Amino acid sequence: MKKKNILIITLSFGMVIFSSCDKDKLSPIPQTFVADATAFDTPGRIANQVNSLYAALKSGAFFGGRAQIAGDIRGEDFINETTNLVTGADVWQLNCTGTSANFVKNMWAQAYYVINLCNVFIDGMAAKGASVVGAALAANYVGEARMIRALCYMKLLEHYARPFADGNGNKPGLPLRLVGIKESGFSALARSTVAQVYAQIIADLDFAETNLPVNYATAILNTTRGHRNTAIALKTRVYLVMQDYPKVITEGNKLAPQALPPYSATSGVANALQANIVNVFRSPYTTTESILSMPMSSTAGDNPGTQNQLGFYFAKSTGNGEFSLNPSGIIADAGWIAADSRRTFVATVSGKPYLNLKYNGPSPYIDFAPIIRYAEVLLNLAEALARTNAGVDVKALAIVNAVRKRSDPSTTLAPASQAALIAAILQERRIEFMGEGLRNIDHMRLLQTIPAKGSISAKAASESGYIWPISADEMSLNPLMTDN
Repeated sequence: MKKKNILIITLSFGMVIFSSCDKDKLSPIPQTFVADATAFDTPGRIANQVNSLYAALKSGAFFGGRAQIAGDIRGEDFINETTNLVTGADVWQLNCTGTSANFVKNMWAQAYYVINLCNVFIDGMAAKGASVVGAALAANYVGEARMIRALCYMKLLEHYARPFADGNGNKPGLPLRLVGIKESGFSALARSTVAQVYAQIIADLDFAETNLPVNYATAILNTTRGHRNTAIALKTRVYLVMQDYPKVITEGNKLAPQALPPYSATSGVANALQANIVNVFRSPYTTTESILSMPMSSTAGDNPGTQNQLGFYFAKSTGNGEFSLNPSGIIADAGWIAADSRRTFVATVSGKPYLNLKYNGPSPYIDFAPIIRYAEVLLNLAEALARTNAGVDVKALAIVNAVRKRSDPSTTLAPASQAALIAAILQERRIEFMGEGLRNIDHMRLLQTIPAKGSISAKAASESGYIWPISADEMSLNPLMTDN
């Protein structure tokens, strides 16, 4: 792995043509380059640097595909078909024990690369950029950088640190890098605790909520750039992972204040469930349900690239079918009826079931990569309500039924107890977010055993391999780093 992808990064931002309506606005293809000394000299250069942060975030090695893929194939609903270590066979086997493993090294490298880009940008805005674009716009831009940094640390904690529930965050977390690195010699940094990293994530998202734009002028920007509701939505995920259910409720009620359906955000972007879930995953990918997604296009370099794409992994008729669906997994749930529109994403190809049509575009696989949807905000809120209030919480039940009935109008869930309601919400999450990267989060935040699948044995929270080792590159460059 190139050293620039670890921590030794020269400030050289790609200047990307800025557009308010074209999805190639986030293209990572550099057209010109700006030297460190002049990178913050003009509003245009600063705006293009913001675009470069998203371009790095949507790398196929990260939130352009592999971040979501890793979050799903560790769970029990997929079966590996190719035994290819490059495409995550060891991730699926729960056997990423080598610090040089493909997913282990590449995700760590790309995440810290993006973090450093954010840090360099934040530093530059403080030193010079704010005087160029003005305080208000500078705060918007820094809010985007801090939101992106928070996303990176969230994903790193998921795979490389013990869950928050194990010791209330007192276990070793990550090197918490908050200052930009432009040259070698600054890699030595010990791990902060899990709780300290989460505290920084919340601080970044709180700042983002206060300073991000309420909305943008176009649907594509409201889907692909951070706005106020994006920060709020991400906080519902973070607090759910931390099992801070009262705060999930506080944040969730900002976006779903209604007691009964239909639910929608009443300020900022009018985020809401779509009538047909299929439309969320079809062009133009810009429904108000998609709170944050990574845009792709057929332009060379503006899509995930070889062996990174969601469609390549999960589809068989248009992809490589790296992972089929486990016949004993969620698709075996008799309560998930055939008429449910989410079943249309599943198809049998060559005698095996695949998530064949959620990401159904052919090569170069330009389906937008989802990061967070309004449906998740609703189910995060529902679970927090269900766990906080005794009995069958009315709003929690109404929410889970709103999500279910959007795709299956004939079914009304009627759990008889608090435990049954929580179980129904967790099961609904498995169905709703299959292939979107949330299954591993749900296991780990609750310290659940990852169930057996195919030939792979179950993995308890106490066992080796429940989290990944630290990247070999970090171990070699950072003398203060300790492995898992």
